[in-house]
Amino acid sequence: MISAREALERLREGNRRFVSGARSSDTRTSQTRRSELAAGQEPFAIILGCSDSRVPAEIVFDQGLGDLFVIRVAGNIVASSQIGSVEFAAERFGTPLVVVLGHSRCGAVLATLEELMRPGEARSRNLRSIVDRVRPSVEALLATELRHDPDALVRHAVRANVRVSANQLRHGSEVLEQLIQSDGLLVIGAEYSLETGVVDFFDGVPDEQPGT
Repeated sequence: MISAREALERLREGNRRFVSGARSSDTRTSQTRRSELAAGQEPFAIILGCSDSRVPAEIVFDQGLGDLFVIRVAGNIVASSQIGSVEFAAERFGTPLVVVLGHSRCGAVLATLEELMRPGEARSRNLRSIVDRVRPSVEALLATELRHDPDALVRHAVRANVRVSANQLRHGSEVLEQLIQSDGLLVIGAEYSLETGVVDFFDGVPDEQPGT
């Protein structure tokens, strides 16, 4: 298995291909590749992303079958099932990198901000559970001057939500904490731009080594 840094660079390279339109060949989605994976998998990165139809991780990072272990949920929130899924892949497959992938104009974040600013009709219990997961990461922003700048508020809220989710993975699981300490598991927060297609890795990114 490659290192976390190598996995991160592979994602960066794939995103650059996606943005430029220079997609890789379809060899990683071929019948041969499918047959190779029937016996097992070794995904090099775990992506906890939003369910938004505009942010499919395999396409955004230009990866093929068996490359990514993808967990998708509205608002890229972290609950027990998401933590368990990350633990499963990190332990079972030795996957070295976890990326919490948020995106610009996230509907779950927008819904949470709207609920905080203008409490409205009661949502279903299930939808409210998502809003309640996002709420702690964005609530404090409403006490700042960002309250008067809706666009800036949403931008900051999206990143705040990603940071909180990444921290929950780093510190909310004994399994992941141990893998971080002993095996070099890396948990990073990132944001995908719906407008440009660029993924910005902004939270928990290791310093570049000299010469890299």
